[in-house]
Amino acid sequence: MDIIKILQEELGIKKSQVEATIKLIDEGCTIPFIARYRKEATGSLNDEILRNFDERLKYLRNLEERKTQVIASIEEQGALTDELRKEIEAATTMVKVEDLYRPYKPKRRTRAIIAKEKGLEPLANIIMLQMTKEDIANVAKDYLSEEKDVKTVEDAIAGAKDIIAEAVSDNAEYRTDIRQMTFKEGTIASSAKDEKAESVYEMYYNFEEPISKMAGHRVLAINRGENEKVLSIKVTAPVEKIIAYLEKKVIVRDNIYTNDILKDVVEDSYQRLIAPAIEREIRNDLTENAENGAIKVFGKNLEQLLMQPPIVGRVVLGWDPAFRTGCKLAVVDETGKVLDTVVVYPTEPQNKVEEAKAIVKKMIKKYNISLISVGNGTASRESEKIIVDMLKELDIKVEYVIVNEAGASVYSASKLATEEFPKFDVGQRSAVSIARRLQDPLSELVKIDPKSIGVGQYQHDMNQKKLGEALSGVVEDCVNKVGVDLNTASASLLEYISGISKVIAKNIVAYREENGKFTNRKQLLKVAKLGPKAFEQCAGFLRIKDGDNILDSTSVHPESYDAASKLLDILGYESNQIGKISNLSAKIGDFSKMAEKLSVGVITLEDIVKELEKPARDPRDEMPKPILRTDVLDMKDLSAGMILKGTVRNVIDFGVFVDIGVHQDGLVHISKMTKRYIKHPLEVVSVGDIIEVKVLDIDMNKKRIQLTMILD
Repeated sequence: MDIIKILQEELGIKKSQVEATIKLIDEGCTIPFIARYRKEATGSLNDEILRNFDERLKYLRNLEERKTQVIASIEEQGALTDELRKEIEAATTMVKVEDLYRPYKPKRRTRAIIAKEKGLEPLANIIMLQMTKEDIANVAKDYLSEEKDVKTVEDAIAGAKDIIAEAVSDNAEYRTDIRQMTFKEGTIASSAKDEKAESVYEMYYNFEEPISKMAGHRVLAINRGENEKVLSIKVTAPVEKIIAYLEKKVIVRDNIYTNDILKDVVEDSYQRLIAPAIEREIRNDLTENAENGAIKVFGKNLEQLLMQPPIVGRVVLGWDPAFRTGCKLAVVDETGKVLDTVVVYPTEPQNKVEEAKAIVKKMIKKYNISLISVGNGTASRESEKIIVDMLKELDIKVEYVIVNEAGASVYSASKLATEEFPKFDVGQRSAVSIARRLQDPLSELVKIDPKSIGVGQYQHDMNQKKLGEALSGVVEDCVNKVGVDLNTASASLLEYISGISKVIAKNIVAYREENGKFTNRKQLLKVAKLGPKAFEQCAGFLRIKDGDNILDSTSVHPESYDAASKLLDILGYESNQIGKISNLSAKIGDFSKMAEKLSVGVITLEDIVKELEKPARDPRDEMPKPILRTDVLDMKDLSAGMILKGTVRNVIDFGVFVDIGVHQDGLVHISKMTKRYIKHPLEVVSVGDIIEVKVLDIDMNKKRIQLTMILD
């Protein structure tokens, strides 16, 4: 199997790109580093393509390793033929390799193995040859043995049938064809274990759909229903067609003595051995594909959430709402430093509204608060109403935002939060997190396990290792796209930087605390365990403001400093003019000639020019800003036909949830997103997008709001 050719064809890239990328991965380069600083070698492959590349490369290498193991095992048994070796070597999936290995795989004691031990294999061979001119009952008499517990003709024939049934079941070609037939023509059905029971799975109480059309979110839903013992699931295959196919394959001669026996064997082999295995495989495949799709959607949503633009230069009041235990408040200054914390009790059962308002008004005046960040959990609605009433009583402009607080409680109870705020209780830490999520969503959200951020569907039902790896990759890409300030970044943020492990991240913080601020990137090499390879991987993503070298504040990699300095020199600029230079491209003219003069590639030169013009550009600046509010809406204020602005909170397979300023997010079904046909909502919107929606229907009892994005 030619791995390079397969990757080339699957990803639609050149052979040279594949070879260069494999070399870089094998050298220990990270995906963000390859995407940003090795564009010349890869032909500018982006991080998404590189992640897919890395995943497929691992799969194909594991496949090759498995083939080697299988060939060695069959060879050891003395059963390897040239033809079988070629078939295994040509296999492109693990399933195919395992199908070919099945007849030779060490088995537990099956009925066929027991029959072989009783000496019935020759009788099975006679039946399979289909050339006997004698009744099988007579032939079977020769195999009777008290010693081997073959006491009757029926026992002998039954044992021979078991041997043939297993051989039919182990045939790789039959398995492949039956799997395809079942997938193309079979259905998957779900039914209720108790039809009278109320549950969220009621739409699946009497449900059936072709396997080939089963949507990922429905697969995950019925899986969960089955795990919770609410639903029974059944795969229905085109049994008659499969039996006819097997009979045609197995019964190759018309022999009155063997025909009926082989028909029984085919039926038994399919029903007892093949069908249950194929059903398991198909359900596993459906689940795996559904999980991969859900992980991809979760990843996209997470990326959008992490890349939300920071609200800078504002003193923020974080408000963690609650009933009985009171609302925890925390004031953080423009840099995220905590200035004050307090607990107020404006909600049930205390209802100390006026007292809470008075406390908050004093804080607003004392700390010059201009923005309140309110968590969207329990008592959020009640808190919001109190805040809006209070804002109307102020003579200065203060705005508020409802923030998705998913994961805040997980963070506030974590070891990390305890280390960061040892004197705070969990409520105070949560309020700080809610405030900081507005100021710098990326820096704050990296402290939380990505799975707890709540922008996916069925995330608790899937392969947690796979989900964790994929989401960590998303966080890593986002952190490296933005870059971090080496002198202020927390260890939890630093550990996502290319080439930096958890240990190195802690060592960087420890070095900073012991020696003061970093003044140049080279000092990183003095950090324990941070060697030349780690330095190469991380240096370009770590920024130093007001350091010894202005290039340290840009994303120009230290390996390109000479080229950048030489370029400035050629064009007659000083390094202190970086960020004030415009239209460098026009002054350079011929990029190829200039790149040659500087001994760098054209793509690297283009990146250097962008950085010299706009150093450390923040890609988040291009994202939609959150909607800041000063008034509140209630569900009862809504009416059909009303057009509102909202923020996309979550994207799932069948639609999007939109925050329209009432406590309950509204749902735009996929069919109401656009007039054209779309396969997935991500084709139209992403988490964090600000969109206009029209109210279609309000169900006060079920607290459901139906929206549409089609406004005319």
